[in-house]
Amino acid sequence: MASVYDFEANLIDGKPVKLSTFKGKVLLIVNTASNCGFTPQFAGLEALHEKYADKGLAVLGFPSNQFGGQDPGTNEEIGAFCTKNYGVSFPMMEKIDVNGSNAAPLYQWLTKAKPGLLGSTAIKWNFTKFLVGRDGTVLKRYAPLDTPASLERDVEAALAAA
Repeated sequence: MASVYDFEANLIDGKPVKLSTFKGKVLLIVNTASNCGFTPQFAGLEALHEKYADKGLAVLGFPSNQFGGQDPGTNEEIGAFCTKNYGVSFPMMEKIDVNGSNAAPLYQWLTKAKPGLLGSTAIKWNFTKFLVGRDGTVLKRYAPLDTPASLERDVEAALAAA
């Protein structure tokens, strides 16, 4: 598969969505968790979404329980938590695996397109982020410590690119 638009995922309510519906947008794809030290990044992700959605940014959250069991809830519980505690209005997807043999195909592709340190394809922890350009290719990968605010310049550059 050559671009992010070749994949589909299920929204947190179970409805399938083809990522091609985001064609022409800049995507920020993040594996999330509700009980992690980085969970407050939801506020920053929502701030990016609110500031740049009208300019073509789509933030997509993918809950995962693979790191310290930090997202054990059901999809319904996760969705309610994100809305109640952080006012999340960007699309949240169903809980998935991001590593291992059961990793979602999207994450297999993302990690091969932009490996981490020393070429590792593994996601190291919650809130690893991928910035995808309007053409569907992965531009950058960010570590969990990289705050949403620290990505703003890259988001603006991606939005400004043709």
